Amino acid sequence: MEKLPQEFLDNMESLLGEEYPQFREGLNGQSWQGLRVNTLRLEVEEFLKLSPWPLQPVAWCSTGFYYFEPARPGRHVFHDAGLYYIQEPSAMAVAEYLRPEPGEWVLDLAAAPGGKSTHLAALMGGEGLIIANEVHRGRAQILSQNMERLGVTNAIVTNEAPERLAMHFPEAFDRVLLDAPCSGEGMFRKNPEARREWSSAHVQSCAVRQLSILETVPRLLRPGGRLVYSTCTFSPEENEGVIWRFLQRFPEFSLEEVCLTGGMAPGQPEWVGGPGELARTIRLWPHKARGEGHFIAVLRRKGTAQLRRPSRGNERGRAYGDFREHLSGIVHTPPQGQPVAFGGQLYLVPQAAPSLDGLKAMRPGLHVGTLKKNRFEPAHALSHTLRAEDAVYSIDFSCDAPELSRFLRGETLPCDGPDGWYLVSVAGFGLGWAKQVKGTLKNHLPKGLRQFTS
Repeated sequence: MEKLPQEFLDNMESLLGEEYPQFREGLNGQSWQGLRVNTLRLEVEEFLKLSPWPLQPVAWCSTGFYYFEPARPGRHVFHDAGLYYIQEPSAMAVAEYLRPEPGEWVLDLAAAPGGKSTHLAALMGGEGLIIANEVHRGRAQILSQNMERLGVTNAIVTNEAPERLAMHFPEAFDRVLLDAPCSGEGMFRKNPEARREWSSAHVQSCAVRQLSILETVPRLLRPGGRLVYSTCTFSPEENEGVIWRFLQRFPEFSLEEVCLTGGMAPGQPEWVGGPGELARTIRLWPHKARGEGHFIAVLRRKGTAQLRRPSRGNERGRAYGDFREHLSGIVHTPPQGQPVAFGGQLYLVPQAAPSLDGLKAMRPGLHVGTLKKNRFEPAHALSHTLRAEDAVYSIDFSCDAPELSRFLRGETLPCDGPDGWYLVSVAGFGLGWAKQVKGTLKNHLPKGLRQFTS
């Protein structure tokens, strides 16, 4: 394991004083592993009956659980089916404090890889609109993949600079989340790379960048809206310091009173020479809470105003008419949304969504299928919004069925039944598509998701 940077340790000792030995011991202790049940696919109680591993609840997240060695949930087929998201337990607190309501407009400004965006979608029950943004294209692709795996239907993934979003969505959002890029000190216990990359100069550059991104939020959040700022680092410069500078520049924002649970601690205003109000922020310490290091600030923008949200306008894709005819022999009830065709791809854009003209949208909505000459192929993403009973034809397997392993490797399967599209499911949860042709199920699992063995 890479050694902890000595300058970092000296800084923390000067800040923590008598508490430093406990903190240092905590950094040498075990890291915590967690998963969050995806309630877009099933209820927590149903998952606990299915879970092959013992789990313990996370205090600050009703859908979050700790798992322990030798459990490896990332390699289980339930992970492929999107029944849960593997997430560091402290990170689960962030979306809980933003707490969006169904039907609202929510922006996740730095959303990759998707843990917090998919959590927001679950809290919203699939209702309303999420703009999940990521400035780095490669990470935005990973974000889109996780949205699809968890069956999120009310989100659009964009690949834009925050300033461009502010021009397109002026004061349009009810809630904004900024999980800011940071120096990653809170991940030192489990991430050797974060230790190698740390420097005091990096901390300072992160603080500058964080404030720059945060300063776009007043142009995006409506009066009366809620903002949550979070990092996975300990440095006051990136935490209380950024919030204090933001509040000085934007006095229409104030920190909300919050409830602390599960070993959470208040922020430390004295570390940045700020006002006592900064104690309303939240710190999760590895020697106090069962999770890695995290910082959370919950802010409210003062005032009220009638919303003036952008209208749909003209799309780069063309509006598509009755898409239901393509799905009539595949699913019993087509999903909700505005059908739009981008090239040969059919998407259902969230009902509330505005025009995306001029924006780089990596995922404009739920990918429903591919329109080809004289035929329609359902999209893999659609399968992750369905249970076996939702499909006209389906074939269901248990977790340990050899046929399921064959499907995941991309192989064909024998099947008795009429020709057509079959939803392949595990324990009743959609996993992918296969097409029955003359007694053979032809596998349509995307090649990138097939589990090849050496």
